Amino acid sequence: MSQAVHDRPLHSVPADGGEDVAAGATAGRLGGVAALLGRPQAIAAETVQLGRDLVEIVRGTDRITPSPRDRRFADPAWTDNPGYRRLGQGYLAWASALQRLVDRLEADGGDWRDVERARFTINALTSAAAPTNTLLGNPAALKRVLETGGGSVVRGAKALVDDVLHNGGLPSQTDRSAFQVGRNLGMTPGAVVYRDDVIELIQYSPSTERVRERPLLVVPPPIGRFYFLDLRPGRSFVEHAVAQGLQVFMISWRNPTRKQAHWDLDTYAERVRRAVAVARQVTGSPDVNTVGFCAGGIVMSTLLNHLAAVEDPSVHSATFGVTLLDFHAPAPIGAFAGRSTVGLARRLSRTRGVIPARSMGSVFTWMRPDDLVFGYLVNQWLMGEAPPAFDVLEWNADGTNLPAALHEDFLRVFRENTLTLPGEETVLGSPVDLGRITVPTYVVGALTDHITPWKGTYRTTHLLSGPTEFVLSSSGHIQSLVNPPGNPRMSYWTGGTPGPDPEEWRAQAERHTGSWWEHWAEWAVARSGDEVPAPQELGSEDHPAQEAAPGLYVLDRVPA
Repeated sequence: MSQAVHDRPLHSVPADGGEDVAAGATAGRLGGVAALLGRPQAIAAETVQLGRDLVEIVRGTDRITPSPRDRRFADPAWTDNPGYRRLGQGYLAWASALQRLVDRLEADGGDWRDVERARFTINALTSAAAPTNTLLGNPAALKRVLETGGGSVVRGAKALVDDVLHNGGLPSQTDRSAFQVGRNLGMTPGAVVYRDDVIELIQYSPSTERVRERPLLVVPPPIGRFYFLDLRPGRSFVEHAVAQGLQVFMISWRNPTRKQAHWDLDTYAERVRRAVAVARQVTGSPDVNTVGFCAGGIVMSTLLNHLAAVEDPSVHSATFGVTLLDFHAPAPIGAFAGRSTVGLARRLSRTRGVIPARSMGSVFTWMRPDDLVFGYLVNQWLMGEAPPAFDVLEWNADGTNLPAALHEDFLRVFRENTLTLPGEETVLGSPVDLGRITVPTYVVGALTDHITPWKGTYRTTHLLSGPTEFVLSSSGHIQSLVNPPGNPRMSYWTGGTPGPDPEEWRAQAERHTGSWWEHWAEWAVARSGDEVPAPQELGSEDHPAQEAAPGLYVLDRVPA
C-alpha cells in the first residue's frame, strides 16, 4: 500500500475540469515565490552553502544522504553507483537549500500564510524535479525495463496516454473497475426515508435486537461521497455504530450541477435541520445526537448555533470529526488564503456555477506531491505497474462538485475566519456565535493531519460552551476516520478537560492502542437514552422506506 493512503485528503482527483484550481494554485505559487525573492540575503547565504555542498559532493562525501524513509532513493544504486550517488546527493543538497529558505522565512517571523505559500511552492518544485521521476534517473525503473524485456516501458506508455486522455494528465491512483458503490462499497443495509432536491436521508437497519432510543444523525462533508463512512464490511463507521445499538441516519448530499449554483450555507444547514426533524419523527425521539465530519462539521455547527438561538432542544449532543472552525491557526491550506488566490477562485466559481470535483481534489493533491502525484507517476508510468485496487482510493477518485454559492461562503469563512467572530456570519436567520452552543461535544483531531491540523481542531473545544471531550487519533486526515477497531498500529490519546495549550494537553494525555471509534461509541451510547426494541421496519407512515441504501444521489441518479 502506498504511504499516501495513510494520509489521504478527503477530496479526490476525478476526471475533468481542474483548470480553475490550477489557476488558483499558480497564484499561490507566485505568492510563495515573491515571499522568498524578497529575501536576497537569505538567498545569497543559501547559494554559498549550496556551492560548498556541491564541491563536497564532487570530491566524494558521505555527509549528504537520503532519509531512510525516503522511498525514492531506496534502490542500492543510489549508494553503490558513484554517478547515481552524486546525482542524488546533488538533488538533496539543492532541495535542502530551498527548504531552508522557507524555514528562515518562518523563523524570522514571516506571516504564516506567506510561509505556507512558500512551502507549497518549494514542495511542488522539488518534488517535480526529483531525478527519480525520469526513466534514466531512476535505476529501479531501468532494472524493471531489463527484467521485463521492455514490457514495463510499453505498459507505462499506455498508462501515460490513457491518463492524458482520461485523467487530466495525472497518473491514476486506483483501478476504478475493482469497486462499485452498492456492490462492494456502501453495503450496510438500510433505506432512504426522506428525499428532497438536496439530500437523501438513509436510515440503517438495526443489527441488534434492542437499540438506543435517541438516534444518531451523521453529517458528512458536502464535498465528496458519504460512503467513506461506509466502506467495505469491517471498515465501516456506520456498521460499527449500528452494532453498538445506535439508530443511525446518514445524509447523502446530491452532487450539484450549474443549475444548483445558488445552493449556499443556508441551503445545506436547512437540510441538516430537516434531517434532524425526520430522524426524530421516524424514531419518536424528542431529540437526536449528531456527528459531523470535516466540512460537514462546519455546516453542523451553524445549525447548532441556530437551534441555540431559537431555544430549540432538538440536538442532544454533537461530535466533530477532523473539523476546523477556527482558520486562524497555521495550516498548509493557508497557501490558498491570499486575497488574489481567493478572489480568483471566487470569480471562477461564479462564472462556472460549480467548482468541479477535480478542482477540489487538485488543491489537496498538490499539497502532498511526492505521495499523491509523483509516487503514482513512478509506479504506473515508469515501472509499468497497474494502479492499486483499494477502497479508500476508489472513494477518493469519486468526487463531487461544489456549488458556487457554498464555495463563496466557505471562502469567506476560510479567509476572514468569520465563524470565530460573533455576528459576522448569519445562517438560517441567526447570527453565528459559537459560544452559545452548550450541548455536550466530542471533538476528534488527527495527529498528522495536513488538511485540518489537530491543534486547529483542538480550538473547537474553546469556541463552544458545553462540556467537551477531545480525542487525538494517530495518523492523518482520512485514515483517522476510516479507523476500524483491531488495528494494532493505530492509537489515540484521551485526557481531561481541554486547557488552553494543546501541547500541554497532549503531554498529559493517556495513549491507547486501537481505534477512537470504540471510545467514541461508549461516549455516544451513554448519551443515547434507554434501550428499546429494535424497529421491525424502516421509516414511518409519514416517511416510508424508499430505495435501498446507498440510495440514488450517491450514484448521481435523480428520480423522475
